[in-house]
Amino acid sequence: MKELLRSTDPTIIAFASALLRAEDIEPFVMDVNMSILEGGIGLFPRRLLVADELEYRARLILRDNDLDLTER
Repeated sequence: MKELLRSTDPTIIAFASALLRAEDIEPFVMDVNMSILEGGIGLFPRRLLVADELEYRARLILRDNDLDLTER
């Protein structure tokens, strides 16, 4: 699995996931349950991952939709 995006904004993760699913790429969101530890304040970023062989295509899709893949 390759990390595409890391963000504390859940709307960015949801939008990126929807874009990828529309192109038949199933993303995996890591750290979703960290909100239990942080109290829901959005302190820890969530990470969006895809299978290694789909990374290039997924990055193109996200860049074409103006998502900043450099946010870390």
